[in-house]
Amino acid sequence: MKFNIKSILTLAMAAVLSASCSDNFLEEKKNYNQTDDSFYESQEQTGWYVNNLYYDFFSAYKSPTLNTTGLYNDTNSRLTEEIGGVYDLTNPQLTLVNSVDGSGYYGKSLSDKTQNDPYNRIRDCNSFLAEIDVKGADLDQTFRNRCKGQVYYLRALQYYDLMRVYGGVPIVTTVENAVSNDEAIKLPRASVTEVVNQIIADLDMAASLLPGKWDSTDYGRFTKGAALAQKSRVLLTYASPLFNKNWDSSTERWEKALAAGLAAENQLTADGYGLYGNSAKQWQDMFVIDNAFCPEAITVQLMGTGNTNVYLNNSWEKTIRLVSQGGTGALEAPKEMIDLFPMADGSKPTSANQYDPFLFFKNRDPRFYRTFAFSGMKWGYKENANSVAWSYRWLDASGKANFSDNNQENSPAYVRKMTNVAVTNANSYQYSGTDIFEYRYAELLLNIAECYAALGNTASTISYLGKIRNRVGIPSANNYGIGTLADKYAAIAACLYERQIELAYEGKRFYDVQRWMLYSDEAVNGVVNNTCAKLGLTPINGTKRTGHYLQYKNVATATDPLTAARASISVDPDSANFQTQLNTLAAFYTTNFVLADLVTPMDNVNKTEVTIKFNPNYYIMGLNSEALTQNPWLKQTIGWNDASNAQGIYNYQE
Repeated sequence: MKFNIKSILTLAMAAVLSASCSDNFLEEKKNYNQTDDSFYESQEQTGWYVNNLYYDFFSAYKSPTLNTTGLYNDTNSRLTEEIGGVYDLTNPQLTLVNSVDGSGYYGKSLSDKTQNDPYNRIRDCNSFLAEIDVKGADLDQTFRNRCKGQVYYLRALQYYDLMRVYGGVPIVTTVENAVSNDEAIKLPRASVTEVVNQIIADLDMAASLLPGKWDSTDYGRFTKGAALAQKSRVLLTYASPLFNKNWDSSTERWEKALAAGLAAENQLTADGYGLYGNSAKQWQDMFVIDNAFCPEAITVQLMGTGNTNVYLNNSWEKTIRLVSQGGTGALEAPKEMIDLFPMADGSKPTSANQYDPFLFFKNRDPRFYRTFAFSGMKWGYKENANSVAWSYRWLDASGKANFSDNNQENSPAYVRKMTNVAVTNANSYQYSGTDIFEYRYAELLLNIAECYAALGNTASTISYLGKIRNRVGIPSANNYGIGTLADKYAAIAACLYERQIELAYEGKRFYDVQRWMLYSDEAVNGVVNNTCAKLGLTPINGTKRTGHYLQYKNVATATDPLTAARASISVDPDSANFQTQLNTLAAFYTTNFVLADLVTPMDNVNKTEVTIKFNPNYYIMGLNSEALTQNPWLKQTIGWNDASNAQGIYNYQE
């Protein structure tokens, strides 16, 4: 997904086209008119249209925890164990069933003005696909094909996220009249199978038209391999329990998803893609390969540094850096995430495996030290390459709480993954240009592993999971710490666990929880759901995200009691004596700290601690009142009430 200075400037130009192309391109879009013939007179002008589509789809994608095409917020990421805090969909004191509480993502559909909502984006794709070979017949065929390939990909991407939000939706592949009295536009909600078939058809078409790689000036645009990899994602979702009542008894969908994954792997490998590096340090460094080819990045959001009126900046660095480092405050890791990562040998973090929740940083998976920072750890930036993070509190004689370095954090560990130690903290990291890897090669391998698992091929599952673990330096003993997988259920659970670790804080976890329905084993739409029991997983409902203060053991004065003692502490995972540094830090923690309960729990309603409660009807959202009123022929989803308070009848599980 290409966004750099060149593409942003051409987008700005596209917005003010003169009579040489169209009197007012944006005004034509508002009126739902198609562009005139002159718009396709040159590759430059046609390219503006495609760039504008990229912009409409991805301009809000400025942080890796954001997801949902066009919308790009972090709401879904906050519904999992990754981030604490109660939201409506996890609030045990709320029960949402009415259309007023349904998702507004669908948009109005019949709006008389330009809004960047899903069906307007689809309309722009449809318009281009209908016109490019007619009005642009004189343009170079290869150029036209590559433009069409990108647009087919975009349309597929939009329908995929509509499916993940609503299940089946109306399928529109032509330019419709946006008037409410035209019966032709009153398309019903298609079945999920029909939507998937449309998505796959678009991705197959995209793959047939796109190159395996672009030259450096067009790096970031969709490729043939990306289209095939996206097909793998879609078919994996379609094979999963949310949309597949027969996931445990029929192999058909899993086999198709596996075939798609292997085809994508073969294509991408042939085109020079693959896992990047062979160490945890290189795993960390790949995330800061900016505006240049990285074999790990199947799709990438290119960002720029500098004024936000010209560039798209990455907001991630600003939101996770400590105040003492010039950020707005850390993204605290709940205890549940800290305790999740494997040990150094790949085994689960249990007391039997010598895991100590207090000295949580000892003997962990190499990715742990590249995903989290903690007090005593080196975490530099341009202005201070040797900056060491400290975020503890102490109580003075009067009981007043004080915080080291003004870092008032609710967890002893916080996210550092995907940060750039060479980035400037000027303007609180506002102009960070670190690219975002939206789809990594590692995720494709995990997709393949999961398909093998669901098909009962545990040996191939371990082989693919082993590739992920071997790359970061986990030893191969005992199947890279995975052990023996007794059956397909244990294999699926191992895949989901590896996804939690490898893809942590990359905006992917909610969709795994959703498609496997891991909040509870409550029936969904009256259909038995027992995936947690089958996979041996603890349901998320009834759990909570827990925080702690790292607190000085003793009563102190108003001044920091550890300023002098901590001066020699710096734990650096790139250091040759890293293990010695960890042991020194462990002794420092044991001497000086305890973990103390928070004044206000991480998961609370009105400051009272609560546990997560995600109701079964939330897996697939209902249409909201505005969409139903604007499109009264649409049926509401089962589990939700429509605009007149009648129970929904649309069954996304067919």
